[in-house]
Amino acid sequence: MSYLTTEKRAAIFTEFGGQASNTGSIEGQIALLTERISQISKHLQANKKDFSTHRGLMKMVGQRKRLLTYLQKHNLTGYRALIEKLGLRK
Repeated sequence: MSYLTTEKRAAIFTEFGGQASNTGSIEGQIALLTERISQISKHLQANKKDFSTHRGLMKMVGQRKRLLTYLQKHNLTGYRALIEKLGLRK
């Protein structure tokens, strides 16, 4: 399972958070969690009995859901733009 490199993490925060050093932005955190969730989902498709990784995946999905709820309450237009950009909620 390949982890996110520093360059890829900086690119995600630059694209969604405004700048690479803005690691606290909600949009950047959601985009980072989405990337990690997709990588772990691919891993679990090949390794169906890896239950501890499945638990970690569920925790990340819950964290992303809480952040999306916060963003929806505080910045509805930003929420809608992020959902469209990430391809969530079809």
